[in-house]
This record gives sequence, structure tokens and C-alpha cells, in this order.
Amino acid sequence: MSNKRAYSQAQATQPIRVRTHYMQQRVAAPVPRRAVPRPQPQGYHAPQSVPYANSYPTRRLAQAPTRKVQRSNKKFYLVLAAGVTAFMLMSCAMMTLGIGIIYGRGILPGVNAAGISLGGLSQAEAAQKLASEWSSLRVTDEQRAWRYQASDLGLTLDANATAKAAYDQGRGNLGSAIAGLIGRVDTQPVVNVDAATLENTLNTNADQFSQAAVNAGVKLVNGQVETTPPQNGRTVDVAATVAQVQQNPGAALADGRLELVMRGVAPAVTDSTPMVEQARHLLSSPLDVRIFDPVTGDSVYWSAPPEQWGNWLSADPDSNSPTGLALTANDAAVRDYLTAQSTILDSTRYLKMDEAVANVQQAIREGRTNPYARVYHHDRQYVVQPGDTITSIAWDVGEPYLYIQQANGGISSVSAGQSITIPSPDTFMPFKVDPDKRIVVSISGQWVKVYEGGNLKWNWAASTGIPDSPTWPGIYQIISHEPNAYAGNWDLWMPHFMGVYQPIPGADFTNGFHGFPTRGGWQLLWTNSLGTKVTYGCILLSNENAELLYNWAEEGVVVEIQA
Repeated sequence: MSNKRAYSQAQATQPIRVRTHYMQQRVAAPVPRRAVPRPQPQGYHAPQSVPYANSYPTRRLAQAPTRKVQRSNKKFYLVLAAGVTAFMLMSCAMMTLGIGIIYGRGILPGVNAAGISLGGLSQAEAAQKLASEWSSLRVTDEQRAWRYQASDLGLTLDANATAKAAYDQGRGNLGSAIAGLIGRVDTQPVVNVDAATLENTLNTNADQFSQAAVNAGVKLVNGQVETTPPQNGRTVDVAATVAQVQQNPGAALADGRLELVMRGVAPAVTDSTPMVEQARHLLSSPLDVRIFDPVTGDSVYWSAPPEQWGNWLSADPDSNSPTGLALTANDAAVRDYLTAQSTILDSTRYLKMDEAVANVQQAIREGRTNPYARVYHHDRQYVVQPGDTITSIAWDVGEPYLYIQQANGGISSVSAGQSITIPSPDTFMPFKVDPDKRIVVSISGQWVKVYEGGNLKWNWAASTGIPDSPTWPGIYQIISHEPNAYAGNWDLWMPHFMGVYQPIPGADFTNGFHGFPTRGGWQLLWTNSLGTKVTYGCILLSNENAELLYNWAEEGVVVEIQA
């Protein structure tokens, strides 16, 4: 208490210094309101009467009008936004009402199902269109596409249910309705899936869907052998594709396509550097493909220069090679080349491309540049001439007559002007041919000539069949070897027998080459008959010559029997 009193007394007796200056400004020296003009904000109107105008700082009075303007702007924008929203809602309501009026019974114009446009159709019309157009589907791997019957894929569309789903699209949903009017809307189809059928079709056609990986290879660039990079392949993942369709068939087929699930296949060879030297040797020569016609015995050569066929080469794994690799050629490139060249063949002749490509591949793998391809022949039509019989026609065309009868429904006679089928001579050549070996038999000359590499190797006297059991002319092959064959019809044992053709289709009876026969195990026949017709359809040689031929001619060697 004493301190307070002391303070009060001191306070009372001494001037107040802290506030004196302030009070002097406010009280001792007042300033009339109108004597000092103050700056005012633009657009501001001072009130008529402001007592104690200097009670607050000037800046606070100047800010008040600004806050009032901001509040006014916010109100304006809120009102404007509300108006725009109301307008949009009203417009959407009117648009929805218009959609309902215009498309009250039809599907909205932008609606599709399974890739089929259904806009503007009734449900019944849409169901009919779906049923007719969904019969086939596109199967795609995103790069290529194939068309398949839906039934072959085990897929059945419920057209009525899909049409109803398309009709319902956009109704009760304004956003979907607008999308249906101005854009595209896809409705998922209702599909039943037979997984077993789908899996079987995909497995059956897996090769068509797949893209083989390409091994690293070599090519010839400006006369120099360079390596080429490998390329990944792709194959269809059948199980994953079936599972994807089964899980949600509507989503999987929404756009009318069946998307295959593909998986990558890595190449077997990623570095072909070890093959450069072998390729350099091969590519020093053109690739001469010999096209051999076993019927005529003629050959032509299709020659591809190194600059062309050098780009076909790649490397394959080969456990028998010291490097573990072997050069081979790209199947597609070889096939394209042979197909383009084969246009020079006439309409009766053709190549079996798989066989021809394999022959080229084998030659390259063996380090050769001289592959060959065999020419094949189609059946042909023959117009019967006056005086012709089935037997005379068969003799002239060089085929046993029973085969011509069989090819024409078993006919026993012909008439002039009639067109009959002559079977392909390939019927009598089931084995792979050797273009460098050929045996020629002359019925009229009673001799046999043997050729190797185009050169005459042997020329022997021979005997062929008697008129009642003739040797039939034609182009045949060596089809069997028997050291000592038995002919039960005539009780003959025939040494060094080589079958050439069967006179009766399907019968276990063969005419061929053999040496002097024996009867009863001891009677040697026809030793002095060479050069005359004495056999029952076979070609007789001396025992020594029959043995030589037996050991030289493997199965497949062409035998040409001339009338």
C-alpha cells in the first residue's frame, strides 16, 4: 500500500511525460475538420456530419468502400452462375424430352453392339440385324485379322437380349443419352461361349496366327558378308484367349472382334558371327535351283545371284556342327522366289512348294548351291478320236489301261468326241526322284540303256512281255527290291528282282526287272531269248546285268518304258 501511495503522490506532483505529447496533439491543438482536406477514394462521398473526424486513422476510412464493392461483385457472380445452371438444366431437360419424343421406340443414333450400328432401329429390327451380321467375326492379334464363322469359334449371340440392352442404352441416364446423340456408345453383346469349340479352332489354326522368330543371320552387303540381328516371334496363347472370352464374353466381343492373347517367342540364335566364313564361301556362287521334270527327263535352272539369295540366310542350332550352328534360308523368301519363277510352267505342271523349299534348305545346310525341285503333273483331259479304244488310248499315253478305266468310273468303252480323264503320271512315281539317274527301256528295240549324270552308263539287250501279257509303256520308278521274287501264276523264281509298276491298281502283283528265271527250282529259262519278247510283262536281263542294275538303282530311280 505504501508503494501505491508513494507512486500516486509522485504521479500527482510530476508531469505526465508519456502521454503529454499525444494529448497535446489531440486536445491542446485541435484542428478544425474543414481546415485540413483529406484525400478521398475515387467515388467516395463523405457523410454530412462526422463528429470527431480524427478519431480513427485515415487508411481505415479509405478501405471501407472497397470492401463494399467486393461484396457486390461476389453477389453478381453467384447470381450469374445460378442463372447459367438453371439454363443448362432446362436445356438438358428439353433435350431429354426431345430424345424421348423422337426416339421413343427406337435405339439412340450413336449406339452400337458387337461392332454393329443399331441407331434408329426398333428392338425387333436391331435383333434381326444382329442375327444376320454377327454370323462371322474378325479374329485379330492387333496387327493382322482373319474372318471366322462365329459357330466355328463356339460363340452364339443372344440377339434379342443384345437388342434390348442397346435400346436401354441412354435411357434414364442423361449423360449416356447425350453421348448416344453426339458420339458412339458401345453396348456389350450377350454371348454364349462353347469353350471346347473355341479352344479346338484356335489350336487347329495356331500356325496361321503365329509369327515365327527370326534367328540371327548373315547377308551380303556391297560384296561383304555381314551379320543380321535376330527378331522375336509371337504365338497365340490359346488357354489365355479362351479364359479371357469365358470370363467376360460381352467385354471381349464388344466391338465385334475377338482379340487373341499373344505371347512372345525368342529366337534360338542371337549371334550368327560364327557363320560368317561359311556364308562367305556359299555366297561366292549363285544359287542354281534345278527344276527337274521326271516325265520328260528335262531340267531347267533358276539362278538367283548372291546379292539376292544372300539376304535369305539365317543360322539355326545344329548339334552336329562344330560351331553348334548351321546356315539355312528363310522359308518365306525361298517360297516367294520359287512361286514367282514357277509362272513359266504351263498349266499342266506345278511344284510342291513345301517339298521344293525343303530341298533348297537342305542344300544350303549341306553347304551346296545346287538344290533341285521336282515338277509334278495334273490329271489331264483327252478327247476320244474315231477308232480309239481304252486300250489304244492307254498305250498311246503310256499308262496301264485299268488305271484309265478306274479314273473314269470304270467305263468299258469310249466313243468319238467323248472327254475322258488321264491320271497324272505321278500316280506311278510315289518315291523321291533322283534327277541324275534314269533307266530307259525300248519295247520295239528290246534293249535297256542306263544313264547317270546325263551320260550313258550301260547299254544291254533285254526282253519284254509277250503280246498276250505285254510290258506297258509309261514313266515309272523302281519301287521295290527282292533278291529272289516268286511269281505264283507261272511258278517262276526271278533273281535280282526290282519292281517297276503294278498293272492292276491295288493288286499285289508287280512287273519289273530280273535275271533269268527258274521253274521248279532247277529249270533255267530264256537264257537264249534276250532281244525277243518272252516274258509275262517283266523286263528280262542277263543275271550279271540284272545284279549290276539291282545294286545301282535305289528305289525312286525313274524308269522310262518306250513303246
